This record gives sequence, structure tokens and C-alpha cells, in this order.
Amino acid sequence: MSIVFSTVPDRAPRPGRPTGSESATAMPAATAMPATTAEPATTAEPATTAQPAAIPRPAPVPGGPGQPVVARDRAELRAALVALDRRTDAHPRSAAEDDPGPARASSRHDRPVRAVVMTMGALHEGHASLLRAARAQADQVVATIFVNPLQFGAGEDLDRYPRTLAADLAVCAREGVDVVFAPSAIHDPPPLVRLSAGPLGAVLEGASRPGHFDGMLTLVGTMLHLVHPDLAFFGRKDAQQLVCIRRMVADLAFDVTVIGVETAREPDGLARSSRNVYLTPEQRIDALALSRALAAGAAAGDGGASAVLAAAHAVLAAADGVDVDYLELASPEDLGPVASGPALLLVAARVGTTRLIDNISLILPTDQLGA
Repeated sequence: MSIVFSTVPDRAPRPGRPTGSESATAMPAATAMPATTAEPATTAEPATTAQPAAIPRPAPVPGGPGQPVVARDRAELRAALVALDRRTDAHPRSAAEDDPGPARASSRHDRPVRAVVMTMGALHEGHASLLRAARAQADQVVATIFVNPLQFGAGEDLDRYPRTLAADLAVCAREGVDVVFAPSAIHDPPPLVRLSAGPLGAVLEGASRPGHFDGMLTLVGTMLHLVHPDLAFFGRKDAQQLVCIRRMVADLAFDVTVIGVETAREPDGLARSSRNVYLTPEQRIDALALSRALAAGAAAGDGGASAVLAAAHAVLAAADGVDVDYLELASPEDLGPVASGPALLLVAARVGTTRLIDNISLILPTDQLGA
């Protein structure tokens, strides 16, 4: 039995080229930019008395030195991305400036490599690790900050979900983000046509949060169309979300590579989450039962699937203040049942009024099917 608990993110599958820009350089506000990178640029015509005055295009909020540009709507995002392409092309990264770390990916779009990290704000070290992974593998990094109402059900915490934009922008600046897309709305009015996660969205989290993954995929698909990234980085803590996104990208032929980044944890093992701020000091101690249960289950992996579940259940049963929703072993490919080989051990529980999730990857032995 092997426990897979790496801190190294997935690598982009294609070798890179030494082009790009230094992320700390401020980007000027763009004017008279084409509507999207896919549309041909238009040539400005001389004004005549017969033509109405042009409506000025909104300009993104320019960042200061070392600050990202902040785009507040789709038009500002388009302008910011066009300006970013021009700036990156004008200041290619030299061989001496290249980080000697992981190889950089190559772009499908005849421009420097662009990465996106999608968040709902309230950024913490887990988000920062995603941004660092993106910065290491891409020439351009775009972060999105948007609390998506489509993925919240009735009675969930949409209204009280933490919103900390000023602090979030400081995190983005520290991690070298080029553009932050922080709109007040994405789908207004709500879309009549939405993506469906199908059976992948009906199990585990989806069983208690119907429609959650449909709303999540609808937003992620929209963001991919708006940002046009080569790489998209997501945390492995939301394992079911990552499985759904990868399947959406494959099934619907999105031209992007999805990269999973290992869960960021506190020194005592608690998975970092924006919802941890809801925990009282006593509840935070109780919440450690989730990571301890996963570790106990993984340590029992040599005994097969039943031994894994028994060990994890024992830890949770002995914990105070933890109301378990589910503890399951599932395939990392399709969330189906798994008895051998690569597996995910997933847990969801309420600690007080806060619902927390966590998971760990492990390898089940092949000679004890269903043991």
C-alpha cells in the first residue's frame, strides 16, 4: 500500500518556451481594444458630423507598482487581457530571468502562456499555493474572485460567505498575479441554460447539495470562455469538483489543461478552507478529527478497502462535536466504487454549524479485492 500525499502540483504536459513577463510590472489601462481576443481588431475611423460620438470603453483599474490590474466586468477583462498580451510580448522573459524550476507550458493560442485560478475570495494559504503553482508554469496569471450564487442551495451560507476583496488583492499582489477579475455579477439575469454534472454531481457532496455542481460547472465554463487560459489550477481538497471539471473539459472539448494542486494544510493537519473562520477555538480542535481519520484510513491501506474505512470510522466515532455526513472510498477518475489501485478517501462533516470536507489519495492493494 502506498499513501499519495504529495506537495508538488501536477505538471503541465507540454514543455515550455522562454517567453513571458515579470508579473510585478504594473499594466497600463487599455483603450480602444478589440472586444475579444477572438474578434478582429477594428481600425478607428475619423469622426464626422454624421456619426454619433463613440461610447468610451470602460478601462480596468490599473495596478500600481507590483499590483495586479483589477477588471470589474467583461469589457474591462477583455481590455486587460489584450493589454496584458501586448505588454508580455513587448517584454519577453530572458533566459537569465527564467526560474530554473518546473518547465513552462507552451500556449495553444499563439501568445504567452496564460493560467487562471478561480476563487470565491476570502483567500488563504491554500489559494496562495494555487497562485504560486500558476506563476511557476505560466507567463500570465489571472485570478478570478466571485462568490457564485449558482452553486449555493437554499439555506446555505451565500449571504454570510466571507467577502474580503481588499485583503484578497493584497494576496494576489504578493503572489505576482497580473489581472484580477472581480465582477459584481457574471450571469445577470440568471442563465436559462446551465451545464449539468450528470451522475458525477449526484453523489457524495451532490447528494446533500443538489444542483451544486451544475452551478459550479456553469460558472467555471463561463470563466474559461472569458479568460481563454492555457492552464487552469484547482485545489485537490475539493476532489469531487476537480473530477467534475476534468470531465467537463474532456467531454465538451475545452481547450485548456486542468492541473490539480495538493491540499494546503495547517501545521496540525487541518485542511485550509475559507469556512474555517466560522469555527470557534473549541470547534477547530474538534475539526482535526477529519484529517486524523483520513490519515488513519490511509495507514490501514495494506488491509484493503474495508480496513481503510474501519480505521477512519473509528477515529470519527470517538470525536466530539463532529456530525459525519459521509465517509467514502471512491475512484479518482469517476467517483465510482473502488476496491484496488488508486483511490480517494473522502469525508464530509459538520462541526457546529460549519460543514467541512477533506480527502486523501491512497493506493489499495490489488491482491485483496474488497478486503
